[in-house]
Amino acid sequence: MSTTSYDTPEVLDRREGPHGEVVLRRHGALLQIIANGCFLMDTSDGRSERRLVDVAAEALGERTAPHVLIGGLGVGFSLAHAAADPRWGRITVVERERAIIDWHRDGPLAPLSAGALADPRTDIVEADLIAYVNETSATYDALCLDIDNGPDWTVTEGNDGLYSPAGLAGCARVLRPGGVLAVWSARPSPEFEETLCNAGFQQVRTEEIPVARGVPDVVHVGVGPG
Repeated sequence: MSTTSYDTPEVLDRREGPHGEVVLRRHGALLQIIANGCFLMDTSDGRSERRLVDVAAEALGERTAPHVLIGGLGVGFSLAHAAADPRWGRITVVERERAIIDWHRDGPLAPLSAGALADPRTDIVEADLIAYVNETSATYDALCLDIDNGPDWTVTEGNDGLYSPAGLAGCARVLRPGGVLAVWSARPSPEFEETLCNAGFQQVRTEEIPVARGVPDVVHVGVGPG
């Protein structure tokens, strides 16, 4: 007989990846992703992860068949939401953790993303996002980034670079003219908003998304320089 209860999370998979330990666990009806002991996300809501994609789409206006890059697969809310919107011409997801990709392809997270993964517009790239935006020759109409709990609360130390002037220059490099950068955060970051402005991003703003408890989630958004 299982001793698992609603109050005791059940570990479904635990792996050591290139950036440390990644764990998928079940807590009651929820699936949760934990990285190096830091809670990343669960399947409880997803409204702010979906809003991340919609904010970028709205900022693009009437652009035809735009190509969106989603940074971080997570539990799949952003990908599934983008795939449900026929306006996106292509959807590229960059995820550095092989375990998370596997959990979506043939693991416990598959029910959340099966339709999106089967969509011919979708492409999954296994890569570190920071390295990818600095090295790829591809360009995008929108970048929707959700690889941390926010600019001030990163999962690994190396992720700090994404929110620096150099990291934002890499993001700007892969954005097409008038392209949009949208960054998810578990809490507002006035410092990051200022960094966006100083990096040349225009129409910079922060949208708050209410959550059940605590401070709102937010999406930082700006239009690429040039």
